[in-house]
Amino acid sequence: MLNIRKDGQMRLITFNPFRTMGIPKVTYIKPENMFKEIEKIKEADYILFPEYWQVNTLVYGLKKKIFPNINTYQLGHNKIETTRVLQAIFPENVPYTQILSKDSGNIEIIEEEFGYPLVAKEIKNSMGRGVFLIENRKELKSYIENNEFLYIQERLPIDRDLRIVYVGDKVIGAYWRIAGEGQFHNNIAKGASYDYDNIPKEAIDLVENIARELNINHAGFDVVVAHNKLYILEYNVMFGNEGLRNMGINVEEYISEYINNDPDFTPSNPTFPRAS
Repeated sequence: MLNIRKDGQMRLITFNPFRTMGIPKVTYIKPENMFKEIEKIKEADYILFPEYWQVNTLVYGLKKKIFPNINTYQLGHNKIETTRVLQAIFPENVPYTQILSKDSGNIEIIEEEFGYPLVAKEIKNSMGRGVFLIENRKELKSYIENNEFLYIQERLPIDRDLRIVYVGDKVIGAYWRIAGEGQFHNNIAKGASYDYDNIPKEAIDLVENIARELNINHAGFDVVVAHNKLYILEYNVMFGNEGLRNMGINVEEYISEYINNDPDFTPSNPTFPRAS
């Protein structure tokens, strides 16, 4: 349970000041100083944006509430974790994917199942890094040689994807990322552009269903439309905020609103009222 303070305020600690700079009265502790500052951490009501190596200790050892929550961290830790749970719960919304160990990665079988071109990914990366369009056996062999785990996916006929951002208990923003002419990647860091129009409601509904089913509370979902279906490629726990800022959306306001509405804690004076 959260402790009710006489001043109606939570005790908040952040391990990532850049993602919480808009939230008032938050104490910053460097992740590497976690054990030096353990007493402050024990007194905190919420821990914001810990690093992954801290999560189990904070939640299971110290019994602390964290944001993002542990479901978000663990299911979004890498592409394998995300894909496997989606294959189990929302199989119709996952592109055909094979996850193999390096030793079991049989080139002939991969070629027979996927053909060329195919998509191969490093299991832990972002901003388009570690995502490869494989067009021949030489490129596939190079990918296999350089990755302990193989993540092989069908190439979908797309030139854009949707970034749909879910914070707290709802989608707070969505936009298209359109690849440059002749480019494979849809990531802004790889030269893609933004488009904020014609966001399909079905995609918003799908992301909200997935997030609520899996109890995810801070994620940027990558969604594509192909073959008249919606597919989830992955979600990123630490997503970029530029696209949301272009929409006038301040993520910290939604985070503050969410934690201040925690049913275990009802402050008399909300610390960050959000304009309607």
